[in-house]
Amino acid sequence: MPLHNLSLRRRLRRSARDVFGWDRLRPAQVEAMTAVMRGRDTMVVMPTGAGKSAVYQVPGVLLEGTTVVVSPLIALQRDQVAALTRAGGSPGAEAVNSSQGARANEAAWERVREGALDFLFVSPEQLAKDEVVAEVAAARPALMVVDEAHCVSTWGYDFRPDYLSLGRVRDRIGRPPLLALTASAAAPVRADIVERLGMDDVHEVVAGFDRPNIHLEVVRHQDEAGKRRWVLERAAAEAKPGIVYTGTRRESEEYARELSALGFDSAAYHAGMTAAERTRTHDRFRAGSLDVVVATSAFGMGIDKADIRFVLHASVPGSLDAYYQEIGRAGRDGKPAAAVLAYRPEDLSAKRYRVGGKPDLDTLTRLMDAVRAHPDGVTVTALREETGLSGTALSSHVHLLEEAGGLVTGTTDGIHAVPGARRDTCGKEALRLAEARIRLERSRQEMMRAYAETTGCRRRHLLGYFGEHLGEGHCTGCDTCARAAQDGAARPRHTGVLAGTEGPAAQPAAPSDTAFLPGTRVLHTTWGEGEVMSQEEDRVTVLFAEAGYRTLSMAAIREHGQLTRVGTPARSATRSRSRSRRKSRTGTPTGA
Repeated sequence: MPLHNLSLRRRLRRSARDVFGWDRLRPAQVEAMTAVMRGRDTMVVMPTGAGKSAVYQVPGVLLEGTTVVVSPLIALQRDQVAALTRAGGSPGAEAVNSSQGARANEAAWERVREGALDFLFVSPEQLAKDEVVAEVAAARPALMVVDEAHCVSTWGYDFRPDYLSLGRVRDRIGRPPLLALTASAAAPVRADIVERLGMDDVHEVVAGFDRPNIHLEVVRHQDEAGKRRWVLERAAAEAKPGIVYTGTRRESEEYARELSALGFDSAAYHAGMTAAERTRTHDRFRAGSLDVVVATSAFGMGIDKADIRFVLHASVPGSLDAYYQEIGRAGRDGKPAAAVLAYRPEDLSAKRYRVGGKPDLDTLTRLMDAVRAHPDGVTVTALREETGLSGTALSSHVHLLEEAGGLVTGTTDGIHAVPGARRDTCGKEALRLAEARIRLERSRQEMMRAYAETTGCRRRHLLGYFGEHLGEGHCTGCDTCARAAQDGAARPRHTGVLAGTEGPAAQPAAPSDTAFLPGTRVLHTTWGEGEVMSQEEDRVTVLFAEAGYRTLSMAAIREHGQLTRVGTPARSATRSRSRSRRKSRTGTPTGA
């Protein structure tokens, strides 16, 4: 190792020990921190609990200037600020958000202007305001951090339109080095993040998706009443504390009441509660005074609690991405934990009808006309008043039209129409992009169904979805492998046909069939270009740019030749590498 790298790593470890009290840093953390300190754009994918926040916190106290952290939730910002304030030496940390009064926000800005802040936390929505961007730019930040970076990708399960402007925000604040952090981003999602954030010469650190201490289990139910009784009994029996995830707000309140009636300290958490109620539940759980939180998906992002012993899903999530993110909140202390899914196929079928509908072509073209009526640019606020669209719908439609080549956002004077862009052509292209996203979401649901219904190793299936290979016999805990061990049989293999599998899957692939390793770019005769996520004995799973996730049988591939390689594996799924910036008009990942 070069002497200057060794010296830098020693400084990082010393800072981690002296400021934060961390006696040891993981190799992936040190590697990512070193890249950040050297001014590299860096992408970090680490499982929940692996210490992603440390990757910016340790360099942040060493860098000259403020580190700007884009964090999506106010509760998460509050926790992050509190954690930094508790650290030795008390690194200066503040948040600017809508939950604070104008006086508190102004006090934070004053500390920024004085150069007294090491860390400033803001939301993507705050960075949509010109006055906020101007304040950040004047501070000449040393580092920009995008937390929960999968939200920037339309391929990511939790896509948020407001994240799409962050690349332009970075340009406006002086293009500081950028660090993107996420716990769940397969290779195509990472490529999309790199593209949309305008990252250059990226140093990528992927620490692996496996959480070996979490036991995976799926319990299938025939009727809703039976499933409900079982969820209560299982939540009561599991070691505490734990989280029960439900599909609706009403269910979260009902389960919480019933668990309380059984003598457990439990509380509901959902977006329909007041901010004060949510904060109270969050704080009680973190402090250890609650046995169980019963929540919708609104609860959990950024929870700093290491001893959660179980995550029980009373309703099947809409994707493996969301499921992985939620179960990752268990066992962050490295001790055994359980991830249990109560599964009814009907629950997932119902979710299929709740996938967001596509926008109306007339609405898209009228929005184009509204922007073109302002040749000097128009603000989002003015557009909302003129069009009557909600903030969420307007943001989504504007970014669709931007991807379609009709609009430009992120400028100092608002949104502009692209000169010469045809309204009808742009509207139809925006509609096509929206339809492709709907297909992607539905394919994610089918992959969730495949996980719940597989007769093979559940851990291998979950990791394969993210493009990571689990060696034969390496499962550290899932229900199917446990049953096989009890029966004295060999570990199960993927013998069942996955939902969405194309063609017969009875014939195993020959050992020489290594053409479709994870990361291989492929071309399908019907679905176009895609990237291989996983290959098993008798099937291959591919993420297609237009069709989403699809699982094809190797027998059908050999017989009909509908899948061919167009490139070698694009990356290692478990180690770091550099990636140059990719350019694409629509933002679709190269080779995906």
